[in-house]
Amino acid sequence: MNWKSTDLFNPLEEHSMLRDTVRNFAQQEVEPQALKHDKEETFNLALFRKLGDLGLLGITVPEEFGGSGMDATAAVIVHEELASSDPGFCLAYLAHSMLCVNNIAVNASKEQKEKYLEKLCTGEWVGAMAMSEPGAGTDVLGMSTVAEKDGDNFKINGRKMWITNGCIDEQNTPCNCLLLYARTSKDTAARTQISTFIIEDAFSGFSVGQKITEKAGMRASNTAELCFDNCIVPAANLIGAEGDSMLHMMKNLEVERLTLAAMSLGIARRCLQVMTNYANEREAFGSKLSEFGQIQKYIGESYAEYQAARAYVYNTARKLDINSHGQRLDSDGVKLFAAKIAKDIADRSIQVLGGYGYVGEYNVERLWRDSKLLEIGGGTIEAHQKNITRDLIKSL
Repeated sequence: MNWKSTDLFNPLEEHSMLRDTVRNFAQQEVEPQALKHDKEETFNLALFRKLGDLGLLGITVPEEFGGSGMDATAAVIVHEELASSDPGFCLAYLAHSMLCVNNIAVNASKEQKEKYLEKLCTGEWVGAMAMSEPGAGTDVLGMSTVAEKDGDNFKINGRKMWITNGCIDEQNTPCNCLLLYARTSKDTAARTQISTFIIEDAFSGFSVGQKITEKAGMRASNTAELCFDNCIVPAANLIGAEGDSMLHMMKNLEVERLTLAAMSLGIARRCLQVMTNYANEREAFGSKLSEFGQIQKYIGESYAEYQAARAYVYNTARKLDINSHGQRLDSDGVKLFAAKIAKDIADRSIQVLGGYGYVGEYNVERLWRDSKLLEIGGGTIEAHQKNITRDLIKSL
């Protein structure tokens, strides 16, 4: 099947070249290993570092700091193409390139950028971001991890949960660079007094509590609990000023949700391709499956929904300025819409393939499991519904 693009999806020649590069890489290198790493629940660190060779790990980082200096549309392209082969691997990429690297590139000081970004852009270091806690997920402001000023340092205590790239190998080695949100006031009433820190794996008191296994999907990315037991962090590793995290979050959550929506596109496109090809090849009762009305309904509705979601995602990317905020309405909207589309199309694909769709060989079973995380991670669909409603009412 020939999936043609228009200018909305490849606005510049650079975007078209990027798509070709990433699509070829996904087909030749990501696709062959996807099922194996899903079964083993392992992160392919060697393959991840090849993304650095392609200039993808710092896709939105200015060239002066070792990145590729590209825009939100470029980030969407990379996530759509990688997710079409291996959403779990793509999620590890997103946690590194968007949650950690882009966050540092947009919000950190020049000295901090010079110290950390080059290693992160090449893949020498693997990055992550820690926001969620055992008792605070969607309610980010309810976090309890505390950073206390101690001379020229901060002393951090607490736990973070569900951290993608929290560990990077089977020995539970922590990620090299962690962007951490912590409360810099013990007064729990001061809910907005949250600050952002850069944590290195060598800092004392920072460790992996446990690798989280037996996840329903996204098994090719490592998820971990992280522990901070009197973790000593230099004051120079505070990003901005104390209490600045709300601004950092607002800037970065928009591009995070946009790229999660792009992952949904990759899943939806791949499942649509699989079910269409299968329906054209498989026969039942003397006719191809594609000639049966119910199968046509599944394929036709899936195609229309995929194209609608894709137009919404790329139009939002076109308007989004990575260095500012103000597009929450549509960054929530695209993730809310595209996540459901991906899950629905994956489900239909399994239905069309029948028993074959229910096993791993045809990939849609894995993509179906992976798709569910997109309704939870990076903000639940309920949180998006709340945000959209509030923003629309404010605009009245």
